[in-house]
Amino acid sequence: MVCSMTGFGRSEYLDDEKKIIIEIKSVNHRYCDISVKLPRTISRFEPEIRKRLKLYAERGKIDVFITYQNLKTSETVKYNKEIAGEYMNYLRQIGEDFGLEEDFKPTVIARFPDVFSLEENYSAEDEEYTDIQKVLDEAGEMFLESRQKEGENLAKDLLDKMDEIEELVNRIEELAPQIVEEYREKLTAKVQDILENRDIDEARIVQEVVIYADRVAVDEELVRLHSHIQAVRDILSEDKAVGRKLDFIVQEMNREANTTLSKSDTKEVTDIGIDLKTLIEKVREQVQNLE
Repeated sequence: MVCSMTGFGRSEYLDDEKKIIIEIKSVNHRYCDISVKLPRTISRFEPEIRKRLKLYAERGKIDVFITYQNLKTSETVKYNKEIAGEYMNYLRQIGEDFGLEEDFKPTVIARFPDVFSLEENYSAEDEEYTDIQKVLDEAGEMFLESRQKEGENLAKDLLDKMDEIEELVNRIEELAPQIVEEYREKLTAKVQDILENRDIDEARIVQEVVIYADRVAVDEELVRLHSHIQAVRDILSEDKAVGRKLDFIVQEMNREANTTLSKSDTKEVTDIGIDLKTLIEKVREQVQNLE
């Protein structure tokens, strides 16, 4: 199933010993960029968590937020002597620089940031990763489901746009012979006017029309556009990441549309060509959202 690169998943777990909350969210990105924010007490599980996440996404900017609270441990106060010493040194320096005197009372120094800190007297055991993985998988399934749902909507919209593009290509195909015939009529009228209705070399007229027809022929471009339209439809039915492949095909579609538009010599075909390019650009924007 086609997936969007935008998604969200959340799960939590609570028992007598611990509380775990995991949230996963993602946005568009060219590659798979995973950012994991988790407490220091379970930081050693980060490699396993990153590896597990790749089961649920192949591409996107993915942010994972993990809250892990052990309910049976207490926090301890830690005195950071080195940090307090640095505060003292700078305070003495200030006194020397400005001729000030100050009593360095412990209660004053203790108020400075990080002189005292609270630390959890706990380190997660290997077996506790089982609960973390369970919550991660639940959040991952919700995350994947949301991406699949949005991907389904995007795929439907892209298929509708393929129908619109195909209709425009068919209209250009219908007008292509008319372009050449209109040129033949204009060329004949122009030559007759120049020669004041004297005999016209019909062979010369035919030759000029053939040269013009070759210059404005868009048969190959239209055939390739039909092929690309079908390719998009086929790819959207695949059960894997399709964003990069579709992005390449849409670039090719845009190239063929540009060539067709450059060969256009009538207002009607030009108008259709502009509508065609506009639709392809909308498709390109949508494809950027797919994994």
